Amino acid sequence: MKFPLYIAKRYLFSKSSNNAINIITGIAAVGVIVGAMSLFIVLSGFSGLKDFSLQFTNVFDSDLKIFPESGKTITFSEASEEKLKEITGIESYSKVIEERVFLQYKGRNHIAYIKGVDEKYSAVNPTDSILFLSNWFTPGQQEVVIGFSIAHKLSVGVNDYTDLLNIYVPRPGTGQILATDVANAFTKRNAVVSGIYDVNEELNSKYVFSDIEFARNLLKLDSATVSSIELKLKPGISEEDIRKQIQPIFAEEVLIKNRIQQNDALYKMLNTENVAVYLIFTLVLIIALFNVVGSIIMMILDKRKDIKTLYNLGTTVKDIRKIFFLQGTLMTTLGGLLGIGLGILLVWAQLQFEFVNITQTLAYPVKFKIINVLIVFVTITVLGIIASKIASSRVGKKLLT
Repeated sequence: MKFPLYIAKRYLFSKSSNNAINIITGIAAVGVIVGAMSLFIVLSGFSGLKDFSLQFTNVFDSDLKIFPESGKTITFSEASEEKLKEITGIESYSKVIEERVFLQYKGRNHIAYIKGVDEKYSAVNPTDSILFLSNWFTPGQQEVVIGFSIAHKLSVGVNDYTDLLNIYVPRPGTGQILATDVANAFTKRNAVVSGIYDVNEELNSKYVFSDIEFARNLLKLDSATVSSIELKLKPGISEEDIRKQIQPIFAEEVLIKNRIQQNDALYKMLNTENVAVYLIFTLVLIIALFNVVGSIIMMILDKRKDIKTLYNLGTTVKDIRKIFFLQGTLMTTLGGLLGIGLGILLVWAQLQFEFVNITQTLAYPVKFKIINVLIVFVTITVLGIIASKIASSRVGKKLLT
């Protein structure tokens, strides 16, 4: 093994007498370096974009959330609540009532969801992190907190007691609503906007936060009925253990979702995009490695006299093939490491100096991850081994004789 490796290193780092081969080898090496660097930068960029896209989940979605398996509500009696309190791994929980509502303000309309939460909600999800303007609602005061997009669409201000926000919800029942009975078909409540939250464009136009008793009164629900229960877990607690303890508490079947499962569609979309970009840039690497195959074959032809000499001295065809296989492997491995190093420098520079911006105030998000280094290194190494194997297989007895 030492002999083929020694010759391979000599061929790799020494110049050929044929200048064209030196140029081809240089192009191949640059292609590997640029390909590895590009793949690492793109993966780091997508890691940053993924974290940027999902950062709202840390402030808006709870560690675990209990949903009804069917229907819109679950029964959460005082006995069930006492059992939930006995689970040691739960730091805090909040009862939630959620339903679609119709909003009206000074002739402007919008359809959203009312989210009635109790006084413990701020202990489960940090409301101060999403509050954009003014204050969170005060329980029992007919106050709501709306999203930035809702406020913009309805032109609603905060603490405006002269013009209240009208909230409508259809009354339970069956059959069609007659034009003469529209007023009796909806339950109406008025509320003062005490604050405006800002998370992202989708959520800003979706939710209206209120006191849970306000939502119960609007929807005519009893005190034991909730839409969901949001939980905050203590650090280091096993999620699976908590799930097993929660299931027997409820009489009906419930679904328990963690933060990822609550946003599974978004996670799937981001992961699919990440895989698609990885495959596209891997294809670019494969194309670049054709230059490696070509440079090794040209090197074989250029060193044909040396190969014949080695063969006549007793070197086997297998060892001669190994020389060029190791040469190609070294070229791609070293080029890959250099490309990854340059990529790390560029990612670090973006994190420190933010020289690439999406907007004037928002730098393009990137994130350094060891897993991306491993992915790029393994990809370039495996593809380099395959390319070197293909090129070295051109050495045969026919060439030597």
